Amino acid sequence: MKARIPKHREFLISFPENVEQAKADEGWTKLNQIVEDYKKSHNGQSVYSPTFIEDCEPAVKALQEEYGFEYTVDFV
Repeated sequence: MKARIPKHREFLISFPENVEQAKADEGWTKLNQIVEDYKKSHNGQSVYSPTFIEDCEPAVKALQEEYGFEYTVDFV
């Protein structure tokens, strides 16, 4: 069986080693909540939606300031 995943942009997020694991876990939970909230507010659309990055980047940047992770946007 073959599946073709459409090319899309996605956030690549990494927490530096100096961030405590508990804080990183909390950050990941909040990042995942951004995705779930996006699905709910956009009729079930997913991270493959063309405007996902633009719609979610302000919230990701706010969490970045709080949790100290680094992110880039990559086309895959």
